[in-house]
Amino acid sequence: MVNTPSTLSLEDRLKAKARELGFAAVGVAPADDDAVRAERLHEWLGEGLHGTMGWMEDRADVRQGPSSMWPEAQSVIALGMSYAPDVDPLALEGDAEKARISVYSQGRDYHDVLKKAAKALARWMVEQEPDSQLKVFVDTAPVMEKPLGEAAGLGWQGKHTNLVSREHGSWLFLGAIYWTVPLTPDAPGTDRCGSCRACQDACPTDAFPQPYRLDARRCISYLTIEHKGPIPEEFRKAIGNRIYGCDDCLAVCPWNKFAETAARHKAFAPRDGLVEPQLAELLQLDDADFRAKFSGSPIKRIGRNRFVRNCLIAAGNSGNVDLLEQVAALCRDEDEVVAEAAQWAKAELTASP
Repeated sequence: MVNTPSTLSLEDRLKAKARELGFAAVGVAPADDDAVRAERLHEWLGEGLHGTMGWMEDRADVRQGPSSMWPEAQSVIALGMSYAPDVDPLALEGDAEKARISVYSQGRDYHDVLKKAAKALARWMVEQEPDSQLKVFVDTAPVMEKPLGEAAGLGWQGKHTNLVSREHGSWLFLGAIYWTVPLTPDAPGTDRCGSCRACQDACPTDAFPQPYRLDARRCISYLTIEHKGPIPEEFRKAIGNRIYGCDDCLAVCPWNKFAETAARHKAFAPRDGLVEPQLAELLQLDDADFRAKFSGSPIKRIGRNRFVRNCLIAAGNSGNVDLLEQVAALCRDEDEVVAEAAQWAKAELTASP
């Protein structure tokens, strides 16, 4: 017997629709809170490992699980969209002229892309169950997408704390839809990290005090994106030429060998100039240039000053004295954090043999 839309279950039709809308992975999880996940969250926050990301603790009570946020929810639809890269994210390590921008931010802003697709799926869901209610979440609400992705069978949280998929490696953007319709949940993901510690060993700043535990205060992604002040000097050399995020712990995961760029959503194809960006060009950006260059990009949200701060750290690490003129000019920048980073970079470059 050939299955037709009328004979397929609601779960199967939902998954087919999600894939039609560009999601590479979709699964169903129960909407119940998980006591173990909640305890781990509160322990992590209690140890201050979230750094200055106060928004994570402000609503920790609802972040701990779907039922805590919305008691009416009966099911969680976990969604994953692939952004698998074409090239090795580690290829530019140590390049004196080029900077490294995290793979996830080389294309369009994932918030916009995922939310548009998730809302389209939500409209379809309401058409199937007109009396139902739902809520769509893409990264901007107190929702733990990675544990929910594991609970829905998309993969498992690896030792680098990110979701790992057998089909898509470490390259999935995540979203979730809470629904008042009870669905049959999928089997949860099974941890397949084994004895591997590649991600732990690859971290330039030792941001993992132990497997499955991240100290965000030491993480280059946190330092270059979330952290607003001067980057602590103890981490500056380790940052190398990374100017927005860090892919190292993701890039070395052995499961990435199964990830295919054919599954990548077309919106996440890298923009020209962001795969191998030139430091000399980025150091010249004023606010207007920065906004124009990164319009529609997640990079835009950190603003010109924080971005140029990061570029100056990379310049100081480059050993490229050809950058000295631009660095010296930024020593007089109106932003104190930028000026301090420029002074540090100038001292590093002039001290280079």
